Amino acid sequence: MPVIHVNLLEGRSTDAKRALAADVTQAVCRHLGVKPAQVRVIFHDVRREDWSVGGVLYSDRDDGASADLGAP
Repeated sequence: MPVIHVNLLEGRSTDAKRALAADVTQAVCRHLGVKPAQVRVIFHDVRREDWSVGGVLYSDRDDGASADLGAP
């Protein structure tokens, strides 16, 4: 039973997570030969003050720098 953990900065919509879960499940089934009911996708929403890139917390970044890294 594959278990996939996805770490994301908080703020993603339920619809976005739903779509990602479906796509990840399809890819896992295709590559590992398992059935969709066997795949688990777990989302971990991380607060901006708990995520750092380049030694700088996301909560301390300006909007331009966050956008460059694909943050919501």
